[in-house]
Amino acid sequence: MLTRFAGLALVACAIAAAQPARGPITFNDDGGWCWFQDERALVYGGKLIIGSVAAGVHSPERRGNIEVVTCELATGRLHRFALHPNLYNDSRGHYDDHNAPAFVVRGDSRIVAVYAKHGTENRFYDRITEQPRDTTAWQAVQEFIPSEASRITYANVYRLAGEAGRIYNFFRGLDNSYKPSYAWSDDDGRTWRSGGVFINVPGQVRHRPYVKYASDGSGAIHFLYTEGHPRDYANSVYHVYYRAGKLHRSDGTVVRTLAEGLSAPDEGTCIFRGDPNNVAWASDIQVDSQGRPFAAYSVQKDSAGLPPGQGGHDHRYRYARWDGKRWVDHEIAYAGSRLYAGEDDYTGNVALDPDNSSAIYISTNADPATGKDLISRADHRRHYEVFEGRTADGGATWTWTAVTRDSTADNLRPIMPSRENGRTALLWLRGTYRAYTDYDLDVVGLLK
Repeated sequence: MLTRFAGLALVACAIAAAQPARGPITFNDDGGWCWFQDERALVYGGKLIIGSVAAGVHSPERRGNIEVVTCELATGRLHRFALHPNLYNDSRGHYDDHNAPAFVVRGDSRIVAVYAKHGTENRFYDRITEQPRDTTAWQAVQEFIPSEASRITYANVYRLAGEAGRIYNFFRGLDNSYKPSYAWSDDDGRTWRSGGVFINVPGQVRHRPYVKYASDGSGAIHFLYTEGHPRDYANSVYHVYYRAGKLHRSDGTVVRTLAEGLSAPDEGTCIFRGDPNNVAWASDIQVDSQGRPFAAYSVQKDSAGLPPGQGGHDHRYRYARWDGKRWVDHEIAYAGSRLYAGEDDYTGNVALDPDNSSAIYISTNADPATGKDLISRADHRRHYEVFEGRTADGGATWTWTAVTRDSTADNLRPIMPSRENGRTALLWLRGTYRAYTDYDLDVVGLLK
């Protein structure tokens, strides 16, 4: 079912030009994102486009706003637009970083933004820009309800030129299943059709596989996923990819159609086998120029047998790449400790460079090479810092360079969109993160 509504209290404001390139740019003074919505940012038409959820820490009227900030790369000028003002997750007015929008470019160069609340509604929302390459004005909000019983979270949208421009939205929660699901549009986001669950989990426990996505933009979409939430399951990490209506293992073997979906997570190719002392969670996946996937994920090492809130003090980052025959997988860095008790597997997280499989960006509150706590000389407290990693041997060894150092706030959840004409940005969240419904963060980054 598709409905339309207009009349939202749209908010647009011009923000002062970006700071000099020698330091991080503050793109938005109030914003957050979870890491399971690809993509939260893109570079297109000479602009950097960033989606986030405002907490209202400076301006209470912005609380819960789903916002789009546009940076004109030639001038550094910024523009902020409230894509959906005050989208609270419940009647108590809780904002939620899971509600951040994903973006995809249509065939006519207009941009579609897709977003949803965190599991409290049966619909996702989308808006389309009024003009090509212009994210300062948007058409009215649309809603799509895959089924009345659905409870939707996340949005991950990809357009496949090889399928006549079909746009897929991968989300969680068709029919309140708690499982990875999909819908599609054959008219560039004007109308949608509901698909099905594409990763099933057998058994009585309602496990929810967590999935990261990447696409070549032509005919393939890759999935990096786990069996469930790491506090509920000693996760492994798996890979499958979609092409021409079918799901394939990494070596190209067909499992079954997308419409049928996987009957269990382990029907995919296993990259890493988890156990109670090595519990994994997907972080990022990209596709190289040969169409081969490369991936990053975290592993918690110290929580076997412990209830939530008592573990999560030793995480590691790992990097894996498909060499055409097998996954080559390495532990690459110390990821430090949990972000907060209760979500003991939350790390600062990882961003792969989508255009360079030899580069990675990580957030950690430990020295990446030694594991020693990072204590800032500015305030003598432990903080998460961003590091750039480079490898010259396919991921076996890495050199680490600090992007941030001696900070007075945490630097979390780096992301990097694909390049356009050689330009992109490294983005992250800087500030205080207490929970996904309680944060005080700036969206910052470096143009590259």
